[in-house]
Amino acid sequence: MWDSPMHLLIIAVVVLVLFGGRKIPEVMKGLGQGVREFKEGMRGEPVQTSQTTQQPVNPPAAPVAQEKK
Repeated sequence: MWDSPMHLLIIAVVVLVLFGGRKIPEVMKGLGQGVREFKEGMRGEPVQTSQTTQQPVNPPAAPVAQEKK
């Protein structure tokens, strides 16, 4: 499938163009966390991340507009 290192270079350039240099570390971090959580889930171990105490986010209530008479 990967006949030469040129294929990897082309893929790296395409990823760099699509995501930009600043976004790639964030994407790789998210990918690594996803793989780690998947592996731990397959073993049946609890997943420990830095966001263990996630609170559900409730959107603020929309303000009620009062009509002027």
